[in-house]
Amino acid sequence: MDEFLNTGEEIDAKPSAELLENIFFKNSPLHDGAVIIKNHRITAARCILPVSKNHDLPQEVGLRHRSALGATEFTDAVAVVVSEQTGNISVCYEGKMTRDLTSSTLRQMLEEILTKE
Repeated sequence: MDEFLNTGEEIDAKPSAELLENIFFKNSPLHDGAVIIKNHRITAARCILPVSKNHDLPQEVGLRHRSALGATEFTDAVAVVVSEQTGNISVCYEGKMTRDLTSSTLRQMLEEILTKE
């Protein structure tokens, strides 16, 4: 993920709901792009990720989701995506996307993935 860190604004902060809400607030200068969390720290925001070239994705999947998926096709990252239009949550991991998750299912998936590594 280091090559993608360099595309954004460097940050060194403990992740919190309040900080992430402020970063992704629609009028925030850091709003567009990805936040990268590494070693339990937010390391960068407004990062540009590679777009997946997977042609089997549903048409309604936009650039945000395609970029999250692309990052997991090239790295060992886990990507969490929240749709700006619907608020639906998706997780991308190992080049696969799981969509329309509840917050409890998201938590469970992340615990399984992150404790596996």
